[in-house]
Formats: sequence, C-alpha cells, structure tokens
Amino acid sequence: MRAHLILDDGTVYQGESFGAALSITGEVVFNTGMTGYPESLTDPSYRGQILVYTYPLIGNYGVPEGEFESNQIQVRGVVVLQYQAHYAHWSAQQSLGEWLQYHGIPGITGIDTRAVTKRLRNHGVMLGQIVVGHDRPVTTIPDPNTQNLVAEVSCQKPMWYGSSRKQIILVDCGVKLSMIRSLTQRGIRIKRVPWDYNYVAELNDFVGVLISNGPGDPKQCRTTIAYAEQALRSGKPNFGICLGSQIQALAVGAKTYKLKYGHRAQNQPCQIVDSQRCLLTSQNHGYAVREHTLPKIWRVWFRNANDGSVEGIHHRTKPFFSVQFHPEANPGPHDSDYIFDYFVSML
Repeated sequence: MRAHLILDDGTVYQGESFGAALSITGEVVFNTGMTGYPESLTDPSYRGQILVYTYPLIGNYGVPEGEFESNQIQVRGVVVLQYQAHYAHWSAQQSLGEWLQYHGIPGITGIDTRAVTKRLRNHGVMLGQIVVGHDRPVTTIPDPNTQNLVAEVSCQKPMWYGSSRKQIILVDCGVKLSMIRSLTQRGIRIKRVPWDYNYVAELNDFVGVLISNGPGDPKQCRTTIAYAEQALRSGKPNFGICLGSQIQALAVGAKTYKLKYGHRAQNQPCQIVDSQRCLLTSQNHGYAVREHTLPKIWRVWFRNANDGSVEGIHHRTKPFFSVQFHPEANPGPHDSDYIFDYFVSML
C-alpha cells in the first residue's frame, strides 16, 4: 500500500507501507546505528517519535527472541530505505513487519533516509506524519514534547527487583529494562517507583537514588524535579542517566535546552573532561544541560566529542553525578558500563 512521510515544512516523501496500516503523527528523528532495531524500538525514550533509520537495510535479522527494553514498541512510526521481510537469524521469531503490525505501529519503506536525515540535520528535528493509503494528512500536528510523555511510560506502582541488602530507589521516568538488569547483576536490590512517587520520606531505608532515562522535555517532570531536589539534600549517592541527568541538573538550579537534532544511536563519542580518553557510547536524547548555568560546585564530567555539548556532570565534593549516555548500552558498546560499578562503590 502506498504511504507518504510528510514533514512539517511541507516536504513529502513517497514510499510503501509495512507493519500496521495506520496514519500517525509525531516528532521525526534519526538514528545512526547499524544494528539494534528491536532494542531501540522498545526504548521508552523514543515515545512520541517517528524514527528514521539511516542504515539502509532494516529487518534482515527479524525480531529475535530476547529481553527488550520494555514490554512494547514505544515509537509512533518507523521510516526505512529498504525493509527486508525475508529475515535470517537463528533466534528470530517473526519479521519486523509482523512485530510492528502486532503492536499497531506503522512503518514506511522506500524512503531516501539519507535525504531525510540531511534535512533534519540542517533544519533540526521537526514534526511530521506517516499517511497511509487514501487517508488525508492532518493540518496541525501536536508536539509530543508539550505533553508529559514520562507519565505515559513510567510504572504505575512500586516494583521490586533483586534480593541484596543494598537497596536503592530507582525513579522510573521510562527506564530501560537492561538498566535494571545491570544493577541487579551487581548485587543491588531495586525499588522502582513511578515518576511522581514521593520517595523522600523513605530515604533512610535506602542507600542511594537513581533517576532513569525517559522521553520528552525534562521540564514537564516538575514533580520529579522537586523530589530530586529534596533527595539531594539528604547527601546520599544520587545518579542520573539521560533524562535523569537533565532532571538532576534542573534540581540544582541549572537550565536545559533542546538540541538541534539530538544524539541517537550507539556510536556517539564522549570525552572525559581533562583527559585524552574518549568513550564510544549509546545515546537517545534530544535535550541537554546548558553548561554556564551549572552552579560552581558542579563540574562537567563528560563532553560530546562531536558538538561539545555536556554529556555528564559531577558534584565536586558529594556523591552526586549523572551522564547523558547509556552505560547499559543495549544496543551498543559497553565502554561506559564501569559507571555502574562507580555508583555501586559509593553505596
């Protein structure tokens, strides 16, 4: 079935529908990774977005059996140059198109994703829509970043993982399940709580706090920011990842801003400040911390080697720190998973 990708600036790309035959709207972003589409599609940080893959062939290894990053596909739509329905992998259970259809997610193939990506890089990410068949395009596309997307992907009630004596609070803003696995494998017991859960009164029962990744504009998470500010006053180790890094920064009075086209995929280089060491990291974010607004007691810990943006911050004297990238990877290299060990060492 014929389908079209229409960007908010009026640019139209014609292709063919696969997956669910539905028309949708969202924020159009691109991912530069070569593999890992099952993991990225289930990453809650993609909530509200239409994902363009720059790698030209998607679907060739199907959807393998395994542990994904959430229990559902989180993107609103998928854009590829060439969808491969005939997959080959020893652990594949179904094709990408069948998986998308099961979850009610549309895909469009036959799109010049290089051209789309160049337009997004020059203009910045923009709103767009996938229009299938004879459906009519909408005239006004709602911006998902004006919504509290975190409330859509967070758990609804507290959940426990692991059996260690060392217990931490994990504030679920859209946590990737591999993040939970990374911590339980290190002997940590986790209480996963909703984004707006008041965990401050319980801090005496826990040895640290982790604020997870998640989708959208961090400023929408006012309740999370308020509780993070109170948690920092306790002096207990406080670790933020991705959106959690932005929330931690907002909690200490810094500002955040929207990047022109964000950092998405498992090939993002980050340099450790004041060193010559560079890590290859997995990332998925569209916002960053504005460096000059950080209080002087905080320092920049990591910096993006491509655009110089802040990729990590650290308090100069207290066990408070955060990173914009994903130490748990999935997909991606594990250059930075030692940061979980660093967190555990502080507990």
